[in-house]
Amino acid sequence: MEEDKYAKELEVAVRVVHVACALCGRVQERLLETSNDHVVSKDDDSPVTVADFSVQATISWLLSEIFGVQNVSIVAEEDIQTISKDESASLLDNVVNTVNESLAFASKYGLQSPETTLGSTEILEAIARCNSTGGPSGRYWVLDPVDGTLGFVRGDQYAVALALIEDGKVVLGVLGCPNYPIKTELLNYHYQHHQTTPQSSLATLDTGGKGCVLYAKSGSGEAWLQSLIDGEKMLEWPNRARLIRVSSIDDPTLATLCEPVERANSNHSFTAGLAHSVGLRKQPLRVHSMVKYAAIARGDAEIFMKFAKCGYKEKIWDHAAGVVIVEEAGGVVTDAGGRPLDFSKGMYLEGLDRGIIACSGVTLHEKFIGAVYASWDSSNL
Repeated sequence: MEEDKYAKELEVAVRVVHVACALCGRVQERLLETSNDHVVSKDDDSPVTVADFSVQATISWLLSEIFGVQNVSIVAEEDIQTISKDESASLLDNVVNTVNESLAFASKYGLQSPETTLGSTEILEAIARCNSTGGPSGRYWVLDPVDGTLGFVRGDQYAVALALIEDGKVVLGVLGCPNYPIKTELLNYHYQHHQTTPQSSLATLDTGGKGCVLYAKSGSGEAWLQSLIDGEKMLEWPNRARLIRVSSIDDPTLATLCEPVERANSNHSFTAGLAHSVGLRKQPLRVHSMVKYAAIARGDAEIFMKFAKCGYKEKIWDHAAGVVIVEEAGGVVTDAGGRPLDFSKGMYLEGLDRGIIACSGVTLHEKFIGAVYASWDSSNL
């Protein structure tokens, strides 16, 4: 019976993330065409789109319908402060329309649509229900509705990330990567050309399959990949999913490093120094969002390092789903001191030792942990 534990939760999580990916695809297309009131600024000036709020409302509503409101607790990135302001009335209208449009297609993903159209009050309630602060006990979902919002608004990489945590441990994770092509070689080039490439050319590139969902259950030793469905197809469970494994490369000279695009929250110069000291020679793969975890789980890269600037606190929703998928695919994820990431401290990864290192295997991981100590000591002399 142990292997059936969380089976329903995992299936539901995969289905709702598929709904969210389809929602994001529609919004991103409109965003790149119009770029008007689909983007506002949060209080911290980071861009947030109608997709962030729509995904959060949609997933919150679906989980509550399936498991019961009283049984669903969600830690999520967005609150209703921004969307409740008078000047955000147009944004709220967009969110209401987007959520209802997406839920109308729920049956395509094996889920129930609402009996009547949801109004703004119900949408705001669904967003506001995501008010858990996490912690060491109980069961709660962790959601990043659009991880990598900058990538999203640029037509580039982003992810929908949903994980389930029980008593401080991540028990399952689902990553929806709508712009992560099934053909890996398109990853570096495809979406950077979005605004300069004719649509006909993009359609040709897309024949390799655009977008995928990755998922894993803790302790299973298995991570799975399935393509997004298109057209009129229905989502089959498990949708011809295939097992994925991390890369077997353990020679640093052949390994590929994944790192964040933005310099704001990551010390690129320190990671470059580390990479050089260990012997990495290949150009880093810079992508937005938790797609970096997906790249390692799929075997497209071997290392992901993030050393945040002083004062930046890592949030659990930026890592939970990705970490469990990489680990079940055979990889290793720890802080820079070699300790497992602790998701039991609330909304942040408290007590993080310097940074985060994810590797495809133990050999590379040990080399990087050793290099961190050597480089850190010398840089702090």
